[in-house]
Amino acid sequence: MDYIDRQIVNILQKNARTPLKVIAEKAYLSSPAVSARIERLEKAGIITGYSAEVNVEKLGYHIMAFINLEVQPKQKAQFYPFIEACPNVLECSCVTGQFSMLIKVAFKSTVELDQFIGRLQDYGRTSTQIVFSTSVGPRGIQVLGEGADETKGGEG
Repeated sequence: MDYIDRQIVNILQKNARTPLKVIAEKAYLSSPAVSARIERLEKAGIITGYSAEVNVEKLGYHIMAFINLEVQPKQKAQFYPFIEACPNVLECSCVTGQFSMLIKVAFKSTVELDQFIGRLQDYGRTSTQIVFSTSVGPRGIQVLGEGADETKGGEG
């Protein structure tokens, strides 16, 4: 990835609907050149998709929580299809530490959350934290060049 590719990725992470013309102006390229670079970044697996951020509270999902789950290794083959099929699961990561899974969920009520936790307990012990507020929401990672000082946010 060169400087222009990093610039394109950073722009698309901020707003995936940025018109090619605007990206081209910022990168000092033609729209077809930007389109070709985006296609190359997609084929390389650097850009993996495009999505819209939505306000889950405005959709009625007022309960956001993180659930830690202790899943035994032999149960993972059954657990993964189960968790993937749950529409209220926003993310599920296999992690280190006392618990093996960290699950981010959104529900309309604590009753629904409680029922879901009951189903999760078929796979192991849980610990749940309900979110009161979020100071930093979902965002992309700043794509820096080699040798760039990431702590200062420089563009290397």
